[in-house]
Amino acid sequence: MREGAQLKQAGTASRYEVFHTDCPARDVVDHITSRWGVWVLISLRRSDLRFYELRDSIQGISEKMLAQTLRALVQDGLVRREVEPTTPPQVTYGLTEFGQEVGQPLTDLFDRITQRLTPPSAE
Repeated sequence: MREGAQLKQAGTASRYEVFHTDCPARDVVDHITSRWGVWVLISLRRSDLRFYELRDSIQGISEKMLAQTLRALVQDGLVRREVEPTTPPQVTYGLTEFGQEVGQPLTDLFDRITQRLTPPSAE
């Protein structure tokens, strides 16, 4: 697994100061909790997806925003990008081990919320 440069620490004894504005962990949290970051991580929980499959699974996201979100999540080490050298190139996205660890609580939260919602009434 390739970790994002933002996640490397000097040693196990040092901790990030998460409330400090210069903390690199804040950038990762911002990417995860962005408008689309959560949905990308949840969408990739079950299987790897190609760009267009991911775009189709997240209603309302533009290709530009999906590309930007994926780029940030790849850089953070949450999502892996695999390119097959075909014509045209086939690009597949999936969660890294770190992405799985972060995505599980998000999926649990989403499941809890949807279980509590009252289903829309049929009129």
